Formats: sequence, structure tokens, C-alpha cells
Amino acid sequence: MELPFLKPKKRDLTGLLAAIHGNKGDETLARFMPDKAWDGLSEYLTPEKVDRGHVLMSQGALDRTLYFVESGALRVHFSNTHGQVQLAVLGAGAVVGEGSFFSQIERNATVQATQPSVLWALTPQQFEQMTRKDPVSALHLAMALGAVLSTRMLDVSRKIAVT
Repeated sequence: MELPFLKPKKRDLTGLLAAIHGNKGDETLARFMPDKAWDGLSEYLTPEKVDRGHVLMSQGALDRTLYFVESGALRVHFSNTHGQVQLAVLGAGAVVGEGSFFSQIERNATVQATQPSVLWALTPQQFEQMTRKDPVSALHLAMALGAVLSTRMLDVSRKIAVT
């Protein structure tokens, strides 16, 4: 028996979908994920508003949360003995965190908001629930994230920007 107050709520992803369709980069989810799959995903995403300077992911952390960017900008960088190296700046319509989401290894970069941002978070636990309740949408998401990951890995200039 499913208790109504525990049932995930469908969220309005209109702004996120507009951002995804407005993203013209090679790695945009619009290329890889059908719109119908977002209906199933909407029940499992959690909206987050973050301020400029907020650190979403820290290099070396074991957190596996995946984020979709509705608005704002995120700076991806890593630190080494020579200082910080900027890997990417991600804007509306991007996804970040796919590497650790799948691999269960520590983050290889830090991701920080460079301006106030609206994000949608998906934890591995939420994804696991989704795989049981809506396996078709979960498969679409997994394949789309795999395509984004592959696209980023094939782009030599951003090869290490998989977070």
C-alpha cells in the first residue's frame, strides 16, 4: 500500500526544459533525452536555489548527487600543486556530476556557483526509486547521461571536466 503523503510529487520542469532546449552545446541533454522522459523524472528531482559562491561539489568528496542547471552559471575547477585550473563554465541547460553519479568514486573537481543559480538535484537513492517506478524514463536518463559523459570524454580539451 502506498501512502499518499509519501508519494513523490510531480514538479513543474518548464523552466528547466526551456533551458535544456536553449542549450546549443554538443553535450546538451536535448540531443539525447526525449521530452516524454522528463515527465517521469519530474517526480524525483529536488529544486535548489544557490547563491553566488556556493560550492556544489568539492574535489575529493564522495557525494554522488547529479545536478541539472535551470539558470545561473557554475565554474568547474580542480586544484593541484600549481593552484587552481578552470575546466569549464556551465550554464543553463547543463548537467553536472555525472561522473561520480555513475562511478561511485570521489569527485575530481570542485563546482561552484558564479552567480545565483536554480538547480535540480537527483540523488542515487531517488534514481533507484525511479528505476523501480518508471524504468523507461530511468533508462532514457541513464542513456542520455552516458551520451553526455561520452561527448565530454571525446572532447579532448575537456577530457578531465567529468565531475
